[in-house]
Amino acid sequence: MPEIGDEDIDYADRIAANADVEKGAWKRTLDDMEAMAEELEEEGWNVIDIPASHTAPENPDAGRTDRFGFVYVIPDNYADEFSEAVEAGTFPSYQVFRQEMSSRVFMLTQYLDPDTETAILIAGTYEMMHAPALVKAAMREEEMFSHVQTIDGTVLGSFRHDDYTKFFPNPEKYENYVVEPSVGDHHDEE
Repeated sequence: MPEIGDEDIDYADRIAANADVEKGAWKRTLDDMEAMAEELEEEGWNVIDIPASHTAPENPDAGRTDRFGFVYVIPDNYADEFSEAVEAGTFPSYQVFRQEMSSRVFMLTQYLDPDTETAILIAGTYEMMHAPALVKAAMREEEMFSHVQTIDGTVLGSFRHDDYTKFFPNPEKYENYVVEPSVGDHHDEE
């Protein structure tokens, strides 16, 4: 018969194992970004590769504005280089590389401006449970945005994307996303 508290040990072990999996996925995302940067540089592109400090799916009802999309918070030491690139180019081409692990998405977004031969690469990760309202907004508006800002909220640039499915290849997966309750949590399903 299990002792009181055994479920806590199992839960803690699951959390620890999940943390290791997520650390590995984040490291692979950063390694992929570095490899992509090297490849683009070899092809003659000026590359700015940025690991976001925080990535958040933002829906139109979440803040002071009605903007929506992914908000990437980048370290201040990347701000000037990013801002200069965005001011000089238009970045009409983009690709999204993503991997789901557990309840997180790890993604690398590539923005390309062929006229200035500049590539911006931003790596980010977010919890899927925070994305359903953004997915619904993107489906309704049939577009997506990426907003890049510093920790103090200074917006450095925004990108419009005409194909939200690059970010959400299976948007219906998010419509009814429910987080599995933890041991001891009880939630009524609607």
